[in-house]
Amino acid sequence: MRGGYGAGSSDCSSAGAADGRRHLCRERTRVRVRIHCTAAGLPGRRSGIFWYPVSIPLRCSSACQLTIPFATGPFSPSYRPSWLFPISLAFFGRAVSELVPAPHLHRPAMNKDPQLISVPPRFAHRVSLLDTENAFTVAPLIVQAEAEGQHVIRCNIGEPDFPLPDHIREEVKRHLDLGATGYVDPQGLQPLREAIADDVGSSRGIDVSPERVVVFPGAKVPIGLCQQTYCDPGDEVVYPSPGFPIYESFTRYVGADPVPIHLREADGFAVTEDLLEPLLGPRTRLIFLNSPANPTGGVTSDRELEAIADLIFRKAPPNVRIFSDEIYERILFDGSKHASIASVPGMAERTIIVSGASKSYAWTGGRVGWAIFPTREEAAVFRNLNINYFSCIPAYNQMGAVAAIQSPESRPFIARMVTAFQERRDLVVERLNAIPGITCAIPKGAFYVFPNVAGVCTRIGAIERWESLPPDVRGGTSPSTLLQLFLLFRYGVCSLDRRSFGTVGAEGHFLRLSIATPADELRQAADRIAAAASDEAGFAHFFEQLELAGRLS
Repeated sequence: MRGGYGAGSSDCSSAGAADGRRHLCRERTRVRVRIHCTAAGLPGRRSGIFWYPVSIPLRCSSACQLTIPFATGPFSPSYRPSWLFPISLAFFGRAVSELVPAPHLHRPAMNKDPQLISVPPRFAHRVSLLDTENAFTVAPLIVQAEAEGQHVIRCNIGEPDFPLPDHIREEVKRHLDLGATGYVDPQGLQPLREAIADDVGSSRGIDVSPERVVVFPGAKVPIGLCQQTYCDPGDEVVYPSPGFPIYESFTRYVGADPVPIHLREADGFAVTEDLLEPLLGPRTRLIFLNSPANPTGGVTSDRELEAIADLIFRKAPPNVRIFSDEIYERILFDGSKHASIASVPGMAERTIIVSGASKSYAWTGGRVGWAIFPTREEAAVFRNLNINYFSCIPAYNQMGAVAAIQSPESRPFIARMVTAFQERRDLVVERLNAIPGITCAIPKGAFYVFPNVAGVCTRIGAIERWESLPPDVRGGTSPSTLLQLFLLFRYGVCSLDRRSFGTVGAEGHFLRLSIATPADELRQAADRIAAAASDEAGFAHFFEQLELAGRLS
């Protein structure tokens, strides 16, 4: 709905409606959106006026029953093509932190009672420190590109493109039919915790009791909860970079100091002892490890994990916790076997093992994840956090997860999925490495490729044009960001840039492509990337459009 008017089928029922006054809900309204951003990991501020739909419920008085969008622009005569705003929002401003009503464009509201105007919120400072996961925030850009006529191949999201196995679906339905729709134990159902304990204990060769298992709505939730639980402002959190962006995001949110492990392409993006050693110290509280890894597909070997464990014994505080993110534990290629640092003698007492049902069983919407804590006391704390945040996980989904872990039908499903991912990996890596200016390491697990696109960024002029930008703008973007946008809006390939996986000291020029996409589409994507890689004139024109629209200033 454009124009900011209330829905035609609804009527303002407040007393003033009959006295000829024009209610606020009938006025065209515009909104000033102030963008707070962070550049290169340091707090910064940029602001601007954008005319774009902002959905905020507004009623003109307590008696008015009509709720309308606060503003639905565009109203400005200098309105730019709509696809440019989400680009600016997603990549040049990290969070919308203030919405301020601007003056009405047409007739003013006759009733000047300040109580009739919504008061803009005041957010806590830490909200401006919270980053995001661009695999999700890129969605509006896809919509805009498709509106511009692009057929977009979506290689942005880490979601298996396989249907949920029938035996899991049927178990969920069975428990729904049995009426399992009420509150249950906030720590997780006993059958599920027992299944997790048995599976993790047998596969890692360690003792795991169900009392140390806590179930969460997905494996992402423990990331933030662990940072809130173990870290005070000034503590240090060590995490891989490039790595899953929520590690860094929550580190800053809780006031801890981010300490990225800058992974090397030459090592297959695996965490190594020599990279980790200079980063450990007396303030280290949490160490994040992720193998197989997002976004790189890197796998840390059991031998390297033993060396890392020895280093932790020597240099880290005795009460340090290792957050071992093993969500891709079953998606390994070339016959590789999963290795966990918890299997190293003495490390189970320090390690939080985290996994879930989303990736291994193609069940991202089920939101069933879990963590095994070193002690029962820690599990009790997280049980209480569950009570405070979300009470419990739906019982029917938990019982579906029991079937996923225990049913013999799961094994062939996983094998078929891994075989398909490996075939796609081989296809995409071969085609990308055939493109001048791209080198792509062979991932050993997960379902992503992480090509180095430095040569392409140089060839089409992305690095040169990025360097021409003002310093404050450069700090919020990168050459690979510009290439990512060029691929999306001119060639219909949606990928993610290097900065989507850690911004503190981000190095290199990379893109992430999810291979959880049909093989035919991946072939097309590789062909389109090859065409874009030599389109210097097309990139120059695209960059010029961004500059003319004022989105790079």
